[in-house]
Parts: sequence; C-alpha cells; structure tokens
Amino acid sequence: MVPYPAALGLPHALVEWVTMLIVTREGDRRCKRRALIAFVYLRRNDTLARIAWAFGISVGTAHAYVTAVTGLLAERAPGLLKTLRTHDPDFVLLDGTLAECDRVGDGRADYSSKHKRHGVNVQVVTDSNGEILWLSPTLPGRTHDLTAARTHKVLRICERQGVPILADMAYISAGDGVTTAKHRPPGGELTTTEQTANRALSAARAPVERDMARLKSWQIFRRSRISPNRMTVIARAILTLERQR
Repeated sequence: MVPYPAALGLPHALVEWVTMLIVTREGDRRCKRRALIAFVYLRRNDTLARIAWAFGISVGTAHAYVTAVTGLLAERAPGLLKTLRTHDPDFVLLDGTLAECDRVGDGRADYSSKHKRHGVNVQVVTDSNGEILWLSPTLPGRTHDLTAARTHKVLRICERQGVPILADMAYISAGDGVTTAKHRPPGGELTTTEQTANRALSAARAPVERDMARLKSWQIFRRSRISPNRMTVIARAILTLERQR
C-alpha cells in the first residue's frame, strides 16, 4: 500500500503503473512522488495546500503535478464504442451519479433537485459482473439521467453494437434496447409476473449499485473544490485507473 498520513487503499502495482506512464512521457525516473501526489488528490480530495505541506513542495508545484498527471491519465481513457468492441459484453448496466462540486459555474444548472446538491452528472456503464467499462464526460448536475444518456449517445452506440442495457426507472421510455422496472399503474398493482421481473432486474443491477460506492471511494467525487468544467478530466482519469485495477 502507498504510505501517506492515511492509507489510500490502492495496490502498489497501480502506483508503479502510473509512475511508468510519467517516466515514459517525461523520461525522468524520479516520478513516483508525482504519481503519489495525484493519487492523494483524487483518492482523499485533500487540499493542494495540505498536499504541498505533506510532500514539502509549493502549492504551485502541487497544482502543476496534479494537472499534468490527471491530464495524462485522462488521455488514456477509452471511449464507449471502443470498449464495447473490445469487451463484447452480453449486456451492460447503466446508471447515473452526481459528482459533487463546491465551486459552481451556473448555480441553477449545476444544482440537482434529486440530490439537493450542486455537482455534475456522470453516466456509468458496467458489465454484468460490475466491471466499470466507461464513465461519461460530465454534464450540469440538474441534467436528467435519460437526457445525459442520450446526449452522450450511450443508447445509440449500444443499439448499434447489439448490446442490451439494464437500467433503473430514470431511463423509462429510453427505447426497446433498454430494460427498466415497471411502474405501478395509478390506482392499481403490478401483476405477479411484473413483480417477479422487477425483482430479477434489481438483482441483475446490483453490481452497478456497488460500483457507485466504489467510485465514491475516490473522494474527489464527493465534494471537489474545482470548477465543474474540470470534472470531465477527473472522471476520465479515474476511468483509466479503474480500468487498470
């Protein structure tokens, strides 16, 4: 594990892999500290001032290291189409989450009435075992999950690849390729068959629910101190790390 004021909960091999990425880019073998600084920033969401103090560097240097390493990781994040072609899953699980931000651009656009917080919408695609396949670019927090999925062409790409989607009720009316639970009709009840189908769908979607908790272990997603405009780079960087684990 990586030593720091508190354990980061990451395998040593992942730190070494990021270190070698930096070495390959910059040709300097003294890059492990840069990798550690980026991990601390993403994993613990520590302030740059605290990171600078812990590593004995200036705040400006800490900012430069974080920006460079997250940008390098983001460049390696795969697109959804490439991922589906590579993994060829029988079906995928789709869900959305709010990555919180405390520095808002357009306050109303970034405010999620569902979560009662400011942040950005991130769409998450996993396989049936809960392996994270793709994280979307971010959209303002008030964006509905179905709107976000359509904006990122998730539904169209999966349909063209012949990959069915299992999703929650936020994606009702998404189309024939998306299976969601049935709503109870007004003043009525679901049939026994519909109730059974809903339970089966809920069980099948359990892995993506676990992945949401896993993503939030990257504390930068819980309440970042950066502009929402930077969160797409952060999401892509974390996708690269999750795909490497």
